[in-house]
Amino acid sequence: AHRIEFGEPVTWLEGLIVAIVFIVALFLVSAIRILREYERAVKFRLGRFVGLKGPGLFFIVPGIDRLAKVDLRVVTLDVPKQRIVTKDNVSVDVDAVVYVRVFNPSDAIMKVAHYLTATSLLAQTTLRDVLGGIDLDALLTQREELSKSIQKSLDAATDPWGMKVTAVTIRDVTIPDEMMRAIAKQAEAERERRSRVIMALGEAQAAAKMAEAAKLYEKNPAGMRLRELQMLIEVAREKNLIVVTPTQAGTPLGEVAGLVSALKKRGK
Repeated sequence: AHRIEFGEPVTWLEGLIVAIVFIVALFLVSAIRILREYERAVKFRLGRFVGLKGPGLFFIVPGIDRLAKVDLRVVTLDVPKQRIVTKDNVSVDVDAVVYVRVFNPSDAIMKVAHYLTATSLLAQTTLRDVLGGIDLDALLTQREELSKSIQKSLDAATDPWGMKVTAVTIRDVTIPDEMMRAIAKQAEAERERRSRVIMALGEAQAAAKMAEAAKLYEKNPAGMRLRELQMLIEVAREKNLIVVTPTQAGTPLGEVAGLVSALKKRGK
């Protein structure tokens, strides 16, 4: 057997063998593909769809096969702030977040170009369409219901693309300063109105009780006189005054003089 010594020139046949081995090794290395558990690859051979690959280890034919890799995890799409005119002609700025995932990688690759970009643009249009059909009060108080409505519309539109819109969140609603001042004034007026209603109800209830008491005193004049004297005694006690009351016999006031005297003693 011929042995190649160090420093001996390499023949063309030996160089060819080395080159072939290197090319085969390079071919094998480039043919190996590994995908993670949450990844899939849409495989095309000479431009034709031949199936899905992954997860794990698989092989392709370099130069003939082409792969389009797809992430199956939920992706967050930040919808840029949109200028929206509500149903009651109020201009507001709204931004939202869309959560979407791919459930059919082949449709996502073959039925739409740049599926995430297309979903983001569709979300902007849907956001303007849905929120433009309601008034400002509904926009501020019904965010959860509106988010669900936008999510259903987006999910139906992206289903043919192999996309699933899992959730939509209206993140922020920016209202012009003059509208904020108007809303604050409206809220203050509403609080004042409620306060006046409560005061009016209290006065009505007090008036009803006073009318009921007046009917009772009308049937019992002595009780009315006694109540007057009680009020005089209370005023005298607070102001440190001496109250002189007539005690003529034969009058209702004279009949209750003894009771008044007893009340004075008790007050002391």
